[in-house]
Amino acid sequence: MIISIAGDPGSGKTSVARLLSGRLGWPWYSMGDLRGKMALERGLTIDELNQLGETDPATDTAVDDYARRLGETDNNFVIEGRLAWHFIPHSFKVFLSCEHKEAGRRVYGAKKRDPSRRDEPAYSSPEEAEREIKKRIESDARRYLKHYGVVFNDQKNFDLVIDTTAHKKPEQTVEKILAALKTRRKV
Repeated sequence: MIISIAGDPGSGKTSVARLLSGRLGWPWYSMGDLRGKMALERGLTIDELNQLGETDPATDTAVDDYARRLGETDNNFVIEGRLAWHFIPHSFKVFLSCEHKEAGRRVYGAKKRDPSRRDEPAYSSPEEAEREIKKRIESDARRYLKHYGVVFNDQKNFDLVIDTTAHKKPEQTVEKILAALKTRRKV
């Protein structure tokens, strides 16, 4: 079984995927980390890479092809990425949403706690992070629709949708995912 986790920036995708893979004893793959490394290699922030991707599909296709290959050749793993559900259609598809104000607070706080996240800009405030998150979502929407004909955040594409705004701890979200899997007799 493969569990794909998609969602809004700041919704907890990475934290939830990491915890879930630990609970299941499965590997975890982060497409966001791969894109972050790509941005750094080009001397860009993730937002700048996303803007470049609106005209250069190669910024997306390399990572997306990797996700597709994983889905074709591997099993029993957790993958985090905006389009992982699309490239691994047989996965159990989870979407994490979060109100933009809370997402801005989380992203701003995460960068302050971990300055080594060099692909993420150093926002001056949670409000600036919120504004940039909205732009990131708009850029993602344009790129994915243009390159793949996909509305990445259409919740009808997912087996489980969780609003993480009220869940302050990723462990709560992991428990909801595990409960849904148990109900569906997937794990």
